[in-house]
Amino acid sequence: MRLLHKAVEFCDALRQAGLHVSLTSTQIFAQSLGEIDLSSPRDIYWTSHACLVKRPEDIALFNQVFLSFWQATNSLHTLPIPATPITLALDDPEQLPEEHNNENEQNNNPTETVTLRYCAQETLGEKNFADYTDEELVASRILMQSIKVIRPTRRSRRRVAGPKGAFDMRRTVQRTLRSVGEPAEIARTKMGVRPRRLVMLLDVSGSMEPYARALIGFVHTCVATRAGVEAFALGTRLTRLTRELSERDPDKALLAATQSVHDWSGGTRLGDNLGRFNDHWGCRGMARGATVVILSDGWDRGEPEQIASQMQRLSKVAYRLVWVNPLKASPGYAPLAQAMAAALPFVDNFVAGHSLDALRELAELVFEPQLVREQVVREQAMTLPLG
Repeated sequence: MRLLHKAVEFCDALRQAGLHVSLTSTQIFAQSLGEIDLSSPRDIYWTSHACLVKRPEDIALFNQVFLSFWQATNSLHTLPIPATPITLALDDPEQLPEEHNNENEQNNNPTETVTLRYCAQETLGEKNFADYTDEELVASRILMQSIKVIRPTRRSRRRVAGPKGAFDMRRTVQRTLRSVGEPAEIARTKMGVRPRRLVMLLDVSGSMEPYARALIGFVHTCVATRAGVEAFALGTRLTRLTRELSERDPDKALLAATQSVHDWSGGTRLGDNLGRFNDHWGCRGMARGATVVILSDGWDRGEPEQIASQMQRLSKVAYRLVWVNPLKASPGYAPLAQAMAAALPFVDNFVAGHSLDALRELAELVFEPQLVREQVVREQAMTLPLG
């Protein structure tokens, strides 16, 4: 059996056992097998361990799968030793017809070339925004347009018709008159619902620059696709971006937004900006009963007491506060920054937004109307020191 086929089968066995093995790891593993001594089980083990194990808690399960797949089937002694390295070619889905036409030419080539097909959306979905190239950033903005954005809802004072609920005298009488006084079906009403306002505050300081250039595309998706969504930029000053990001064309919207933000990649004053937002917009009506999403790494030059007081003011008028910190996905991260520790006691949900997959989870979390507020985050945050 071919070397590449055995490598792919082994990765499939790991996935079936519950380990997360990406396509990139599979490609690296297959290339590495062509560079080691296949007669040494020790080399195969440590090569697969280095390429396919990402977390310490997966080592025990990996060892079980390795023993059952390689040694139990005696596959270590049947692997062919390649005389030349294997060439892996990643194809473009748009060029598949052309590749099928050239199959005969590839078969006549003595050099073994293996073509792997991959999903660019899956690869970008797992990748951290800080590691994006300019081309991947443009592709991610296109993928962000496919994220389903549904504004959260709230109860409305306006009642609507329903099969169950309170007795509707007026509509019941109207039905009776239409039937010339004969008894008609009783009409009932129930409480209606209406969309809840959504406010998004994006940190555009220098420390957030690798993430802000991607997150502003997500903010544009929310503002351009739904009414009642407000957007602001947090830097050394507070800039409202709702009008600029309302443009349907992503390129035009992002260009207008970056031109409006004069302090992009500068300093950050979260406490001052949150105070301006509360004084001029938030506490005066915009944040009342709204879901407020703050996208920031929590680094600030101001006093943590100011952030705590402004977050407390905002939490009293907002229905829900969600803090998106891309650094939360880093291994061993703890919210020990003074500004982040001061704000966390007033946050309902503390999540990461470092990748496309994380933004999809954020969309499900923020825009789901029936989610219960998470009080566990507040209880844990109360134990963090502010100094």
